[in-house]
Amino acid sequence: MKKIIVLLFVAIGVTGCNFQAGKVAETADTKNNTTVAIPSETPPPYTQSAAAILGSYVGAFGDNKIAMLITKADGTTISGRTIVGGNDRPFEGTLTLENGVYKVSAKEPGDHKDDGVFNFTVAATNANEVTGTWKANDVKRPEKSYKLTRKKFEYKTDVGFYPQASQRLLKESDVENMVKTDLMLMRNEIFARHGFCFIKKDMRQQFENEDWYVPNTVDIRGLLTDIEKKNIALIKRYEKYAEEYGDEYGR
Repeated sequence: MKKIIVLLFVAIGVTGCNFQAGKVAETADTKNNTTVAIPSETPPPYTQSAAAILGSYVGAFGDNKIAMLITKADGTTISGRTIVGGNDRPFEGTLTLENGVYKVSAKEPGDHKDDGVFNFTVAATNANEVTGTWKANDVKRPEKSYKLTRKKFEYKTDVGFYPQASQRLLKESDVENMVKTDLMLMRNEIFARHGFCFIKKDMRQQFENEDWYVPNTVDIRGLLTDIEKKNIALIKRYEKYAEEYGDEYGR
């Protein structure tokens, strides 16, 4: 009798261990000498494939260029950030897969006057394009449509009108005869190569028309090279000189 009670206790203990939450249970088929794994939870069938839409997408967004970075897509939820108009804003939302197309509805935090809701789609088999709309939380503002193409930011020193400002130390002779507008362009081009998203509209428009430019950050600190820092200081000195003495010397 005691042996039977002990055996029942052991059997119950083993069964209880097999079905602990979050673990895979195993049942033994003694007749066929096999073990069958039973998953405790079945994940959505598209959890793994959702990783295909991670990355950066760039394109026109009204009068500006926008960069949308999808940083997390776990099958049911999505999150990331957008950089546009001098703003870097996060978003979070839901993700579903219907007929081979991911459908996303994602909200920005709502604590900024330019926040709103993104609704867009991405093809599961060819995740190179984001197509959708954005509606501001301010109901008076019109909805924006966009079509963004997958494009990764890359820091390059050989782009722009004045690439030398990121390649080598400038000499005074390189800048002393330049007018102020060209000096400003040379200096801000250094920031643009790092993907800086300008607050000033005229600067945004200057660079957003360039194919090489991808808005990637609103904080340039820690990104500039030593060469670029020294060149910026030199250019700013001559910008001030051009402003003070430009009219007198016909510049």
